[in-house]
Amino acid sequence: MPQPSAPAPPIARLRALRSVELLTPAFAEAAGFYEEVWGLQVVETEQGASWLRGTGEEHHALQLTRSDRTGLGRLSFAVGTPAEVDEAARRLELRGIAPQAGPGPLDQVGGGYGLRFCDHEGRQIELSAETWAVPPRGREAAVPVGVTHTVLNTTDIDASVGFYREVLGLRVSDWSEHQMAFLRCNADHHCVAFNQADWASLNHVAYEMPSVDHFMRGLGRLRHHGIVPQWGPGRHGPGNNTFSYFTDPAGLVCEYTSEVAQVDEDRWIAKVWRRTPELSDLWGTAGPPSPAIRRHMAGTADGSPVAPPATGQEVAA
Repeated sequence: MPQPSAPAPPIARLRALRSVELLTPAFAEAAGFYEEVWGLQVVETEQGASWLRGTGEEHHALQLTRSDRTGLGRLSFAVGTPAEVDEAARRLELRGIAPQAGPGPLDQVGGGYGLRFCDHEGRQIELSAETWAVPPRGREAAVPVGVTHTVLNTTDIDASVGFYREVLGLRVSDWSEHQMAFLRCNADHHCVAFNQADWASLNHVAYEMPSVDHFMRGLGRLRHHGIVPQWGPGRHGPGNNTFSYFTDPAGLVCEYTSEVAQVDEDRWIAKVWRRTPELSDLWGTAGPPSPAIRRHMAGTADGSPVAPPATGQEVAA
């Protein structure tokens, strides 16, 4: 009898979530928020786009792009070498997935050699190597290191987990019942998580703070700007990371987090967490998420967030 063929390998070994692109009609307001309030540093800006970094080694953690719609533009992942990018393109073709750009030098701020393609729900994914180096920054200030994870709303959590496991090679760290799945590409508990929803949209982007002390001092800095958490501070069960959620001027949800669980590949066993308040927040300090932040995390059917009120940020009840 013919032997069943082995499953195709993932297209590459992803090293980290490098950066996130956000589309926003409120470009000037968003650029000011992420630089002056959130704590990122502008690397370069031009008409309708701005690139901002944290204290980490990535050229930029966030790209803001002026757009008629609001939502996720692109997720960028690091791979090791240009040869890995070329091999990823070959494996994509074997799967019937045509790259939108590359493989080749990326014509963008930050440079690099890479390729871009769309996942099964239309999100643009970028793989890149050899991006431009940036000078080191100290990590004393209570500002983000960079992006650490993004949560994506999906209409089919099993299909989404399957695509990101089989094509991108991510590993499942944990489930929150059959509502959320947490996937990793390195020792961090998750770089991507999926939330079962009525439509595909961006749930939130999380930014890593170096320690709990940085995390709390960052909340203090935001408070000086008149901005208080819409959910948090607290500590999640899955991932064990601290959390505090806010919305930016366009209504997209952004999170400060720290101390995410580190996975030992040889010892870690994925588990299914119950969805209870005490596991959503191990500290018991955050209370339930407000209806407002739930609406912002859910977004709308066209992938955009709920519009923020004209008077400014909503405050959790």
